[in-house]
Amino acid sequence: MTAGIRVGVIDKHPLFRDGVVLALRTQEDIEVVGQGASIWDAIDLAEKSQPHVIVVDAGTLDCSMGAVESILQQHPSIRILILADEASEDHIRAALKRGVRGYLLKGSSAGELAETVRALSQGQCFISPSLAAKLLMRTGPEATSEATGSGHLSHLTPREQQILSILAQGRSNKEIGSKLELSEKTIKHHLTNILQKLHVRNRVEAALVASNHLSQKRLAS
Repeated sequence: MTAGIRVGVIDKHPLFRDGVVLALRTQEDIEVVGQGASIWDAIDLAEKSQPHVIVVDAGTLDCSMGAVESILQQHPSIRILILADEASEDHIRAALKRGVRGYLLKGSSAGELAETVRALSQGQCFISPSLAAKLLMRTGPEATSEATGSGHLSHLTPREQQILSILAQGRSNKEIGSKLELSEKTIKHHLTNILQKLHVRNRVEAALVASNHLSQKRLAS
């Protein structure tokens, strides 16, 4: 049976790269279509193998997002997932701005890696909860100015505001649906509308908007 999700793996450390490849190959719905040790390998892999997702080691990028942006410009359907030992807020924000859809810590389990790959292949975004928490805790003027659309939550329907407030707590679509007694499909539909209305590209940026809005309300009260 042909696997549904085509994945490429890029890491300059052969031992770790082999571990990621092995973890993904144990999944029936995931096919590793290529691997490499440099960002140039990633560019070549994107061109020749057309994967749905490319898993890239943050160290291999050497903190440069130019190559990632180039891949996404040439192949907008590809999703980039970065694996990192740790990451600064600035690096995560820079990655999101360049179009990266996932950011996962290397301490995550094989199951978490596979689930993240699946989420990205379905058009979702995912950031390790501990990294997302760092972003949500940063609610100063700089973060507010970066989050386009903050202050415009009044454009959202009451249901959309309710979903956004739960999203800002780091909840998944399934958890939001369970809390509100709505289907996961309905939550996805609402989130699509929320992203469009707030002029943001992913759920993390939307959560930042919500967090900034709450901070401003507290300061005003």
